[in-house]
Amino acid sequence: MRDISEASLTDVGAAAKTAPAIQVVDLSKRVADASGELTILHSVDFTVHAAETLAVVGASGSGKSTLLGLLAGLDSPSSGKVVLDGVDIFALDEDGRAVFRKHKLGFVFQSFQLLAHLNALENVMLPLELRGDDHAREKAMAMLGRVGLSSRLKHYPKYLSGGEQQRVALARAFVTEPPLLFADEPTGSLDAATGEAVIQLMFELNRERGSTLVLVTHDASIAARCARTITIAAGRLV
Repeated sequence: MRDISEASLTDVGAAAKTAPAIQVVDLSKRVADASGELTILHSVDFTVHAAETLAVVGASGSGKSTLLGLLAGLDSPSSGKVVLDGVDIFALDEDGRAVFRKHKLGFVFQSFQLLAHLNALENVMLPLELRGDDHAREKAMAMLGRVGLSSRLKHYPKYLSGGEQQRVALARAFVTEPPLLFADEPTGSLDAATGEAVIQLMFELNRERGSTLVLVTHDASIAARCARTITIAAGRLV
């Protein structure tokens, strides 16, 4: 596996502007189980173009979240490859993938994944600070204002509602203006009205930033808002 430097990501991204944002080639994931081996994903292939919105749908346990974790390099495949913004992410070592995610990816989780010991502003500042951004505070404040939380900057996650926590998570995902955004059931923990507000905000931010969005959802109405939908059934693309 090769390393990737902070500076080289800019060069790779510039060279890949005409290439698909995401290329998934013969991607499979197998894990050991009591019977010997369980295949979670079977030879999945698809392409996503820059600024496209893609919904990944399927029943619970079909492999949707596993696929998203592989796309983000949070898990390793048994075979196949994922090329993001011109970079074969599994040709990188673990540190290289972390550097790539820091500069190229935003991720929104169903369970928010906010750090309990940081307030809303500090949670949103964190990815900017990890990149060494000298204007982290100003950018984080502006993004929290964009999601309607200017009055909640100093509140810790336990004092925020579920909808507010997910808006903080959205702000954190978008604040670095990543070219790629992945969301895993972002409304799964929210009531219908709050979930609708969060999804509307996500698509507004996506249009404004021109990012490529891959959204895992079980909600057909949310999937219908994406330009394209793929369905995973028993680990296969159908």
